[in-house]
Amino acid sequence: MSRIPNEALVVLETVIYLPMVLSIFERDCKAFEQGTFKLKRPYIDLVHEAMKQVQSELHAAHQYLQKNRLKIMRGNRDELFSEYIFIYNDNEEHRRYSNIRLRNRVEELLSIYLTRVQFKKEKDV
Repeated sequence: MSRIPNEALVVLETVIYLPMVLSIFERDCKAFEQGTFKLKRPYIDLVHEAMKQVQSELHAAHQYLQKNRLKIMRGNRDELFSEYIFIYNDNEEHRRYSNIRLRNRVEELLSIYLTRVQFKKEKDV
């Protein structure tokens, strides 16, 4: 049974996923810059705005961890699973995540952030 409160688990998982999201956005941005797109700027701007939101939320998550004395460390990884170690009140909890689950959640988050940015731009117009 987990001793970590649900609210803290959500933040800890955020700290797992958001760096992955940022990494993909950075890679995609380079692809747009180097690609043969006729008009690159709209794609690059969209990705940059999404990155700003992700960075802001990741910063807030790190502040939460620091305030609540939570830590997260990467454990073992193989082809199927990635392990993360959550430390809460000097208790360690090891959790294994399916790499497929991680990939699917990151893909879902990419869509969410891009949709937010697009919705915000439409709202501003």
